[in-house]
Amino acid sequence: MDTEQARARLLSERTRLEAVLEAATRLSAGAAEAAQRELSSADQHPAELATETIERELDQSVLVAARNELAECEAALVRLDEGHYGECEECGKPIHEERLEALPFARYCLEDQTKVARRRNGR
Repeated sequence: MDTEQARARLLSERTRLEAVLEAATRLSAGAAEAAQRELSSADQHPAELATETIERELDQSVLVAARNELAECEAALVRLDEGHYGECEECGKPIHEERLEALPFARYCLEDQTKVARRRNGR
């Protein structure tokens, strides 16, 4: 993948992630307002409260994931500008093009991604 192709893919991914983040933020804000209205109303069934709590947690999970991926995308653009895009941060070898097509902001080759994930999970 050439530099301009990579940049176009990363910018497209950044735009997509910004849209996801914006939509998730709006949904989360709307859900919080609705929850406040419902909490101020009469008694709620515990199952309804549990459902609302789960929905808020899912909304927050989407926000956190979108923010993390957006940060990874920005970091990949920096690597591209510095001439290190597509190099594994662990071993320094090139990341396979198929992996970069699937995950444009990949930091590690597939083998090292597995090792990094195991270390994070304490295995």
